[in-house]
Amino acid sequence: MSLIHKTAAELGALIASGEASAVEVAQAHLDRIAAVEPKVNAFLHVDAETALAQARRVDERRAAGEELGPLAGVPIAHKDVFTTTDMPTTAGSKILEGWRPPYDATVTRRLREAGLVILGKTNLDEFAMGSSTENSAYGVTRNPWDLSRIPGGSSGGSSAAVAAYQAPLSTGTDTGGSIRQPAAVTGIVGMKPTYGGSSRYGLIAFASSLDTPGPFARNVMDAALLHEAFSGHDPMDSTSIDAAVPRVVEAAREGDVDGLRIGVVKEFGGEGYQAGVLARFQETVELLESLGAKVIEVSCPSFTTALPAYYLIAPSECSSNLARFDAMRYGLRVGDDGTRSAEEVMALTRAAGFGPEVKRRIILGTYALSSGYYDAYYGQAQKVRTLIARDFEAAFQQVDVLISPTTPTTAFPIGERADDPMAMYLADLCTIPTNLAGNAAISIPCGLADEDGLPVGLQIMAPVLGDDRCYRVGAAVERALNDRWGGSLLSRAPEL
Repeated sequence: MSLIHKTAAELGALIASGEASAVEVAQAHLDRIAAVEPKVNAFLHVDAETALAQARRVDERRAAGEELGPLAGVPIAHKDVFTTTDMPTTAGSKILEGWRPPYDATVTRRLREAGLVILGKTNLDEFAMGSSTENSAYGVTRNPWDLSRIPGGSSGGSSAAVAAYQAPLSTGTDTGGSIRQPAAVTGIVGMKPTYGGSSRYGLIAFASSLDTPGPFARNVMDAALLHEAFSGHDPMDSTSIDAAVPRVVEAAREGDVDGLRIGVVKEFGGEGYQAGVLARFQETVELLESLGAKVIEVSCPSFTTALPAYYLIAPSECSSNLARFDAMRYGLRVGDDGTRSAEEVMALTRAAGFGPEVKRRIILGTYALSSGYYDAYYGQAQKVRTLIARDFEAAFQQVDVLISPTTPTTAFPIGERADDPMAMYLADLCTIPTNLAGNAAISIPCGLADEDGLPVGLQIMAPVLGDDRCYRVGAAVERALNDRWGGSLLSRAPEL
């Protein structure tokens, strides 16, 4: 097996034992990026020189006898919404083209401290607004399973990079499903930690009460190792939870569901769901029962109103957060020829710098927050958010975790929903409630749909700071399915 096909844990062990150097591992992945990147477009920036320098430092520290972590020397792709001092950070937008931040995000800093080798920055829907990575100002990313289809969004570059073996690990952010949905449609693992469990400091904000950094990997254990590496309390983030990181690696290693109570969300299924998605989900429910879990149907009626509530709350927060991109301090500046006022330059810059989806959400959010409409729209949406959190609380009194399909459909063709925002938003139907409540949730592969042979994801949801439960159940299902399939789902993907 070549280096690019090994897991992150295996690569870390090889580097630690001296069987492979960090430089060799980094070079193998850089070569893979060079070979397939023209087809996939997962990266916005690749810095081979810096990556190899980072790898050399790991090798030198190993040679000096330093004790390093389990992921030291392992390559990673980093979503281009986290600030990095040594690479541009654009958030997929023209308004930040070429911008080099003066500081690292906390997640970035912790990746460096853990010895991970950052290969480059990945593509995304502009300012993380989208479900397909078609909204990037720098071109569409393609799904490695079928290059005519989307890789999910907004973290589509990160999910595609892992699925295409360009990196064993990547980072993403999840505001309404932007880690779990891309993971599902590319056949990999994606985790949304408990809100506040991973730091938002240095993460370019979309919706501050929802944004959550999390890991992508090709298996549950790798995701747990990365989750542990960059999570934990951060005094630089006022919403960071001052609590120990849940024991996710131990839970992934355990992977046992015997005696666990698992709730099937009644509201997630039926009309609008692809038959192949529901078939794979039902098979996974039966698998969990065969592994000793007790499966119970649970009703969460407020979940049906999560989508409209989210598309009032998130745009409202984005309209406030994106006001800082005003052409006065940094980033793009248009029309500043000495004849225009500051307000005119701002208007011209924002018109040229923001894409259609970002403008749509800014306008919607500004309207929802305006005088005379705040109580009717934003205020009501926040009340629905409270009801959703209460539904979760009631459900977790009956069961240990909840499960559902991650997405109603498999990856759809590029361009199919480009002119229909409502159809696009429905991709996040199952994932949004968890963001509104702040709970933990993971997506793991559970098979291929009969109709198109594309990956289907299983979503596992846990209470606040119950992240370890997601990994425990996910690892058990992954192990059983890999035994059934004779290998991972990704090994059945077509060669690029």
